[in-house]
Parts: sequence; C-alpha cells; structure tokens
Amino acid sequence: MNIAERIYETVKTLPEHTAAEVLDFAESLKAKQADDERIRRENALATLAKYRGRFKAGKFNREECYDR
Repeated sequence: MNIAERIYETVKTLPEHTAAEVLDFAESLKAKQADDERIRRENALATLAKYRGRFKAGKFNREECYDR
C-alpha cells in the first residue's frame, strides 16, 4: 500500500470537518512547494542576469581542448 492509499484509508474514517482540515493542510503544502520552486527559479534567473553579456561564445573545437 503506497502513501496516498494509506492517507486515504486514514482520512475516510475521520469526521467531515477533520478531513477538510487534512485537505486544507495538503493543499497548503502543495502551494508552498510551488512557491518555493518559483522563488528558486527566480533566484537562478537573477544570477544569470548578473552575468548577461559578459560571456562571448566562440566556436569550440574539442580536439584543441585535449591538446592543452
């Protein structure tokens, strides 16, 4: 039995108002995870933005890399 099934089995025996609290808690965890992911992405993009224009890409020759 996986975790979702165990949660379902436990919650279905609870009173309706208590089950609603469990649902609210699970939804708040999901929203927090989405917010954390959004913040992490924004921070990564901000780091990249600091270095925008500083790197000049050139043609890469793999054989020259090994000669060094």
